Amino acid sequence: MEETLILVDEHDCETGSAQKLFVHQQGLRHRAFSIFIFDEQGRLLMQRRAMGKYHSQGLWTNTCCGHPRLGEQTHAAAQRRLFEEMGLTCPLSKVASLLYREQVSNQLIEHEFDHLFVGLGGTPPQANPDEAMDWRWLPLSDIPRCIAAEPESYTVWFCRIFELYPLAELQRWYEMVLHPASRHAPR
Repeated sequence: MEETLILVDEHDCETGSAQKLFVHQQGLRHRAFSIFIFDEQGRLLMQRRAMGKYHSQGLWTNTCCGHPRLGEQTHAAAQRRLFEEMGLTCPLSKVASLLYREQVSNQLIEHEFDHLFVGLGGTPPQANPDEAMDWRWLPLSDIPRCIAAEPESYTVWFCRIFELYPLAELQRWYEMVLHPASRHAPR
């Protein structure tokens, strides 16, 4: 059965719903999330999208992404999807949101109000092969260079996040999950 996505306005207020493929064919704005799981060394868990995905197959991206179901809170959906895709459970904290519209493969369009979550992973992932064909831990400081060298190897949303948020901000996200008490400390 095809997934139903939550359509939203530019402020993430729900405006309706529609089938996932139709949403991406028409480029309709919808609610989504992207998860960044770090290890204690500050490396980001990256996944390579499975070839069976309907777009952006075989591309490297952040740990996990997805869409909340109708009536499901975004944070709960992120927890659910992290386990479904990567076999991981850990506390997640929202750090930012991103509104973007980009052409992806197969003549589809991603137009997302994307909630960005971070967490600290303490165990190796157990990737679902229907979702991720590979995974690796990559130091944050290496990622901008990797994207610059081979931008076609990464998803458009992952590249966009690294364009909009400086490396220092992503390192701050890591510090937040490593030292949760610092989350409310003045900057």
